[in-house]
Order: sequence, then structure tokens, then C-alpha cells
Amino acid sequence: METEKKNDVQLFSDELYSEVLGRAEKSSRKRMNYNFHASMEENPHRFLNVMLKGTYITPHRHLFPPKSESFILLKGKAAFFIFNEDGAVTQTFILSDEKGFMHGIDIAPGVWHTLAVLSESAVCFEVKAGPYQKTDDKEFPDWAPREGDPKCGQFLDNLISSL
Repeated sequence: METEKKNDVQLFSDELYSEVLGRAEKSSRKRMNYNFHASMEENPHRFLNVMLKGTYITPHRHLFPPKSESFILLKGKAAFFIFNEDGAVTQTFILSDEKGFMHGIDIAPGVWHTLAVLSESAVCFEVKAGPYQKTDDKEFPDWAPREGDPKCGQFLDNLISSL
């Protein structure tokens, strides 16, 4: 899927956050991306991920091809979970726009991860190598339910209750 041609200069603004939040509120996935990159072939991919509390992001990793990924939380609060090969949480980081919290994280290729929104909504800026190929963008584990599975809510609740 191609994105529309972007301007040479794009601004991060409250108006943009509100616009994307409005689209996230209408989405069954409870989240919406806004791409700053002009095409799926562009490298790197840079985008806002505006998420609502309760969105489920299947734990995943980017190993084949190997891609590191960076997240900067611009608004709100979220828990970022790192898993081992068996699906046990090995590290949890609370990201927040509040003073005294971590504001972002950068992970190496092949690290199993997901995040859970703790505030009513969260705005995250993400950077990941392109190009995007749906067939190899993410690897999903057997130990976590895939998006749409009825077990997703319980999986997400268990993660959050472990905080």
C-alpha cells in the first residue's frame, strides 16, 4: 500500500495528533498510523502510532530481515514488554511523557516485544528500516494470541496486571 506524496517539511502538532486520534477512535483496532515516509519502499519508515487503551498489538519481532526499531512516546503512558523465546516477560519499561519516566526505547533486531497503552490514549513516534513487505515485516510467536483471537483481551490484561 502506497502512502500519499508528503511535503518536504512535516510538523508534529497537536492538530495532527487530534486528527489521527479521531481516526483511531473509529478504528476497530483502536489505533491508527500516520506515515511520514512517502512510500512503503522508503527507508527508514517514520510514523506516528496513535493508540487507545485496550488496543492489542501481537507480540512480534523483526528478525528476517533483521530490523531494529525505535519508539519515542510523545503523549500518554505505555508499558513496553520484552519477552524471551518461550514468551516469558524478561523486561518491562514504562514510557511516559511525564518527567521522571523513560520517553523512548530502541531495540535490536530479533527482540520479541509489544506495548500496552496505560493512559486513555498514547502517541508514539516509531522508526524502523524499510522497505515494508507484508510477508516478512514481522514474525509472530506461537505463545501469544494473534490479533482478532478472543484470547487477546486476557493476554493483554495479564500483561498489564503484571506491572
